[in-house]
Amino acid sequence: MKIAVLVPCYNEELTIGKVVDDFKRELPEADIYVFDNNSKDNTSKIAKEKGAIVVKEYRQGKGNVVRSMFRDVDADIYIMVDGDDTYPAESARDMIQPIIDGKADMVIGDRLSNGTYFQENKRPFHDFGNNLVKGLIGLLFKNEIKDIMTGYRAFNRYFVKTMPVLSDGFQIETEMSIHALDKKFLLKEIPIDYRDRPEGSESKLNTFKDGYRVLSALGSLFKNYKPMAFFGVVSIICFVLGMMVGIPVVVEFMKTDFVTKVPSAILAVGLVVVSMLALVCGFILDTIVKNNRMNYELYLTRYKDIHK
Repeated sequence: MKIAVLVPCYNEELTIGKVVDDFKRELPEADIYVFDNNSKDNTSKIAKEKGAIVVKEYRQGKGNVVRSMFRDVDADIYIMVDGDDTYPAESARDMIQPIIDGKADMVIGDRLSNGTYFQENKRPFHDFGNNLVKGLIGLLFKNEIKDIMTGYRAFNRYFVKTMPVLSDGFQIETEMSIHALDKKFLLKEIPIDYRDRPEGSESKLNTFKDGYRVLSALGSLFKNYKPMAFFGVVSIICFVLGMMVGIPVVVEFMKTDFVTKVPSAILAVGLVVVSMLALVCGFILDTIVKNNRMNYELYLTRYKDIHK
């Protein structure tokens, strides 16, 4: 089996040499690809000196890097790992074993279960953000994945070549997790030891800006994957608000045969109409999503037949 280690990088000259060396030691048979996303330091030079295959990705953003990785690299097994030396290469064999055994299409390197992420991570609000996204996805998509946003993952070719990458930034991990859950790919989590960045190395993740983008992407994915639930919630909220505004108007009319609260009456009617429209949108989009899901299943079947 051909193994490819995929390393997305942006200004990681302090750590990329060690990352390449560690994976060459642990997986000497693997090809190591470093995708340089417009670094302004010596990331590419150091990676090339260490024997990695360096590829330039000029569209900024991790999602854009992953899109190019998945399209351009041919292998049987893929390992994706950040270039900041926070993930242990020593776990690489454990990560790919479920892929080799056919027990998983995607393996997730779980930083959270053994507590090392909470001990090592020094960035404020990152723990809160991870738990928030994990809780929301668990609630919305009914799953028990412990680490949704880890950057350490392994995939088989089947998953990589059939996943449409739509995100352009750090939302990509959330997108991959939800795609795998919705399309019922085989998932497995492997606990790993996380270590914080070495001194002098800076995270490219902006806690608030990228956190907002992740939450926005989660809302968009919820709407796209589960439109009946999404628009059902919108419909219920609008209907309840419409009733709260409209009931006093109806009570007044029943008592006096006259309506003095005309603005409230208009607002109540508008909210109820929006509620009904949201419900209709949910039904229509739910049918479209189910048809798309059936077509995707047929596409996966054809892909397997072609690549036997």
